[in-house]
Amino acid sequence: MATKLKRSLGLFETTLYGVGVVLGAGVYVLIGKAAGLAGNSLWAAFAIGAFIATFTGLSYAELSSMFQKASGEHYYAQKAFNNHIAFLVGWLIVIGGIIASATVALGFAGYFNALFNTPIILTAIASILILTIINFWGIKEATWFGIIATIIELVGLLIIIALGFTFFGDVNILELPPTGFRGLISGAALIFFAFLGFEGVVRLSEETKNPKKVIPKALILSIIITTIIYILVAISAVSVLGWERLAMSNAPLADVAAAAFGSKAFFLLSVMALFATLSTVLFTLISTSRMIYGMASDGALPAICKQVHKATKTPWMAVTIVGLLSVGFILLGDIVKVASLTDFALFGTFAIVNLSLIALRYKDKKIKRGFKSPINVGNFPVLAALGAAASIFMILQFEYYIILGGIVITLAGFGIYYLVNFGKTKKINPKHNYNIHRIHHLKVK
Repeated sequence: MATKLKRSLGLFETTLYGVGVVLGAGVYVLIGKAAGLAGNSLWAAFAIGAFIATFTGLSYAELSSMFQKASGEHYYAQKAFNNHIAFLVGWLIVIGGIIASATVALGFAGYFNALFNTPIILTAIASILILTIINFWGIKEATWFGIIATIIELVGLLIIIALGFTFFGDVNILELPPTGFRGLISGAALIFFAFLGFEGVVRLSEETKNPKKVIPKALILSIIITTIIYILVAISAVSVLGWERLAMSNAPLADVAAAAFGSKAFFLLSVMALFATLSTVLFTLISTSRMIYGMASDGALPAICKQVHKATKTPWMAVTIVGLLSVGFILLGDIVKVASLTDFALFGTFAIVNLSLIALRYKDKKIKRGFKSPINVGNFPVLAALGAAASIFMILQFEYYIILGGIVITLAGFGIYYLVNFGKTKKINPKHNYNIHRIHHLKVK
C-alpha cells in the first residue's frame, strides 16, 4: 500500500502559506513600471488585479473542494475536458515559471545595480546560473532560506507602509493616469504578476486537515490579506516618491524608503529586496524543473527531461533546461516585456480553470462540493464566467507583440506534445502529479 501524505495543516498554516507565496518579488520589482502606466491610481490597479484574482480564486476554491489533488489545475482540466487541455495548462505553468524566473532575476539585478552599479543583464544571468547550480545540488538547503526570505520581504513592505503614513494625502490618489482608463487597465494587467501564487494553496490539499473547507477559506483569506497590504504599499509609494519618479526607478521601493528616511533606509530596503527576489527565483526554478520532470515522466515531454543525476538525485536535465531558457528570456532585457509574457501564461491558465468549473457544473453534478462559488443562475457559475472573460480581456490589453509571442509559445508547446506522442496510443495518466507537491514553495512573484 502506497504511503500517503500526512494531513497536518490547518486554516492558519494554509493561509500563512498563501500569503507568503503571494507576497513575493513582484511588488518589489514591478511597482515602478506599473506606476508609469497607472499613475497616482496605482492602488486601483492593485484593486482591479485583486478583483480578477477573486473571481478565479472562488473557482479554485470550489474545484479544490471537489478534488483534493496536489496536481491542481492539470487534474481539473483533465476531468473537465481532455488530456490535450490538461497538457496546455501544464505547459502554460511551465512557461510562466521559466519567464517569471527571468523577470524576477532582472528585478534582482536592478536592486543590485542600485547598490553596486553592476550591469543589469549580466547580473541577472549570473543569478540564474548560480541558482541553477543550487537547484541541481538539492533542495534541502532551500527551505530555511525561503522562510527567512518571506519574513524579510514582509517586513520590508510593512516598513514602506509605515514610512508612507505621514505622506498620505500629499497626492490625489483618485486621479486617473495621463493615458486615462486604458493606462489603469494596462497597469493592472502588468501588476497582476504580484498576485501570482495564491493558486498554489490548492497543492496543499493532500496535506491539509478537512481540505474541502480549509482550502477554499485559505484561498480567499490569502487574496484579501495580500490585497490590503498591496494597496497600502501602493498609496505609500506614490505619496512619498510620486508616480513619475517611481516609474523611472530600477529599485522603486528602496527609493521610496530613501525619500522618506534617507540613504540608510535605501540600503536596508535594497537588501530586503535582494532576499525577496533571490528566494523567488530559486523556488520558481525548483518548482518549474520538477513540473517538467513530472510531465516527461508521464510521456507528455521528451524522455530526456526525466533524467535524474545519480549523485545529487535531482532531475538534472530539467534543471538545466529551465536555467538555460530563463537566461534566454533575460536577454530580452525589458522587464515589462518579460513580465507581460508571464502574465499572458497566467491569464491563460486562469481562463482554463474558470472554464473547467463551468464544464464540471454540468458534467459532474453529483460530486460533493465543500464550497460553492456564489452567484449562480441555475447551475451556471456567473463569477467563473466573469473570471474567464476577465482573464481573456486582460490578455488583450497587452501589446500585439506580447500576444503574438504568447501564441507562438503556446503553439510550440503543442508542437512538442504531438511530436512526443506521435504514433502513441497511451493516454496521459490524469492522476499523475505534474507538480511535485513536496516542494510546495511556488514563489512566482
